[in-house]
Parts: sequence; structure tokens; C-alpha cells
Amino acid sequence: MPLFAGLDVHKEEIEAALINETGAVVLRHRFACERSAIESFAQKHLTKACVALEATTHCWAVAALLEPFCQEVVVSNPLKTRAIAEAKVKTDKVDAEVLAQLLRSNFLPRVWTPDQSTRQLRSRSTERANLTADRTRQKNRIHSLLHQRLIHSPCDDLFSKRGRAWLSSLELEPEGALTLQRYLQQLDFIEADIAAFDQRIAVDSYQNPQVKLLLTLPGVDIIVAQTLLSALGDIERFPNPDKAAAYLGLVPSTYQSGNHCYHGRITKQGASHARWLLVQAAQQVARHPGPLGVFFRRLAKRKNRNVAVVATARKLVTISWHMLKNNEPYRYAQPKTVDAKLSRLRVKATGQKKKTGERKGLKRAASYGSGVRTRAVKSIDTLYEAENLPPLPPLKAGEQAMLAAHGVSAYAESIHQARRVARKSKT
Repeated sequence: MPLFAGLDVHKEEIEAALINETGAVVLRHRFACERSAIESFAQKHLTKACVALEATTHCWAVAALLEPFCQEVVVSNPLKTRAIAEAKVKTDKVDAEVLAQLLRSNFLPRVWTPDQSTRQLRSRSTERANLTADRTRQKNRIHSLLHQRLIHSPCDDLFSKRGRAWLSSLELEPEGALTLQRYLQQLDFIEADIAAFDQRIAVDSYQNPQVKLLLTLPGVDIIVAQTLLSALGDIERFPNPDKAAAYLGLVPSTYQSGNHCYHGRITKQGASHARWLLVQAAQQVARHPGPLGVFFRRLAKRKNRNVAVVATARKLVTISWHMLKNNEPYRYAQPKTVDAKLSRLRVKATGQKKKTGERKGLKRAASYGSGVRTRAVKSIDTLYEAENLPPLPPLKAGEQAMLAAHGVSAYAESIHQARRVARKSKT
């Protein structure tokens, strides 16, 4: 006879309810949320059961301990478990039994179970976000210390090389000087942690072809690419790009009843940090000369910049879905920008500043000896081939019509041609 178990998992204890196929409770038990206690209970009572628990901070660790003993382990979305969230009588026993009953009736809203590599990516992204928040918090404390003493910094960036030199020479009363010194030491420690963390991320990203694919998107750097991959996980679980955008909360909320339908702000569900990074990446698209930049500028002119930013963030998710699904880099990337991003990744991961033989066979520029400094810009096809990225498929008729309608056909053709551009003056 099949059994169904609901586990209400807390930090210290777990409340379990076991029911049979008719819905009758056959066992209630409360035990410690510890490895030995979980394995002992599972081995004794759950060998023939399907188990349900809600998503929590440590639910995946509990699920991993249960999986060898149970028929199936289901993790549910607590925000969608209305029978628990809106219950008038809410206790651990009630919650555990409701989970079991919903699992038995196949009404439990499940969440996707990430594999081990995705869990590691998510943990890394979360830790990087926490370190960045710590750094921001520490900088705000230093700003506050100066404001309390009515001291204004002469530097636009207080934490630039010039700003740090000014802070080091600042004369304060003994208590303030001691506090400032402690804040700066803590800031240096956090920044060293971030640098070491970024180095580790760069090494892993350099070996990940999906990260390199996403780096061809405008506005997307290593951190954005890693965070987006960790949030989406297996791209095959999304049947279309709209589902991926909805998973990250970048689609409008909809309220419909009868003849009335209202579309409001975005839902903001899913991974909030990934959504925030995508919004920051979308800010960089405003000046892009390709179709994505045209989309941003037209929408910003018709609506406003904030609407354009959020819509472009959703567009980035949509394009990312197609790129990962088809294993294809971004077609309208700027070769110079992508080359710089991939070069920075290579230098950070390997220390190799230039690939061996990269300049072999190249002719001198026509301006050689004239005093005009120029640099070579590869074609997008040559760049992708050099970086071991998949080649771009030929344009379809519909895509050619889109380029003509947006007035970017000339740009789309130019990126497939190698050329030389003037170097910017350092003065």
C-alpha cells in the first residue's frame, strides 16, 4: 500500500505526518533536524513513501538525505501552497498533514530540483552578492562618519586611489580616527575577499562554454552570466522564453475577472538578485548600435526610461534562452566589446594576456609610420572562431526584414568585416 509523508521542516526539529492512500493518518512523529535522526526516521518509516516538504534554506540538504530511502521526494513552493498559507488553524501538525494530503491528491505545487552543479552555482552567486552588500554597507559607514563631522570629500569617488589617499591623510579627533581606521581595514579585507572570489569565478567561467555564450550579449559580464545560469539551471525545463522570463519575475502581473482585465507591474517572483543584475545590464544597452539598442531607445522615447530598462531586461532573458537552447552566440554583438570582455576573462583566469600566434600573418596598418595610432578590430566571425564559439547560422528572411525595419542593416553587415579604428588618446 503506497504511503505519503509530509515533513514540516524547521531549523531544530521536523514534524512528520504519514498517511495511506485513503488519507488516513497512520503515523505522527517529531524528531531532530539532524543527519542521523533524519536517516534513522527515513530508513524506518519512509522506505515505501513519497515525501513532500516545503522549500526552505536547508531543504535540499534534507531532500538529499531522504532520497536514498524514499520512493520520491517532492519539494513544494510555499508561496503557492494556499492550503497552508491561508489556513485559519496553523500548527506544525496541520502543516505536515496538509502537505501529505496535497501530495496524495497530486495538488502539490512542485519546484524544480536543481542538480549539484546548479546548487554550487547558486551558492556561489549568493555568496558573491553577500560580499558586495557587505562592501556597500562598509562604504556607507565611512560616508556617514564623514557626514557626522560635516566633512566633504574633494573626490568624486571617495574610494578611488586619490580618495583613499585623502582619507589616509585626514585629521580627525582620536575616536573618529580610530573608527575610520577600523572601517578602512574592514573594507580592505572585504575587497580582498571579493577579488579572491572573482578570481575563482573567472577560472570556472573560462571552462564553461555557456558563460562565454552569454558574454557576447551587451551589458552582460561574468557575474551576470554566472548568476543568470544559476537561476535558470537546465534551460530545457522552460518550453519557451516567456516561461523563463516569468520564472525571473520579469513579466507583467495580470488580474482578470469577467470582462475586465488589468495588466500591472512585473510580478517580481523568482531570483531577485538575478533580476536586479539583469536590470543593471539593461542600462548598458541604451547606446548599443544594434537592434537591441534600437529597441531600448524607441521604447524609452515612447514610454520612459524605467519601462525601457525593465522591458530590455526581459528581452535579455528571451535572447539568452534562444542562445542557450540553440548553442549560438549573440548575432549583433560589437566585436571590439566582446573581444575585450573575453580577453579580460582569459587574463583573469589564466594570466595569458595574448594568445600565442595571434598576430602571426597580419599586415601592418596603412597608417604605420604616420604617427596615427590605430588598432585592429576583428570581424565577428573571426572573433567567435578564435574563441571557440559556435559559428553564426545564415540570416533568415524575417530577420533581414527586421533589420531593415529598424535601420540597422548596415551595422549588421559591418560587424562581419575586419577593420582598423583609431586609438583613443590618453590625454
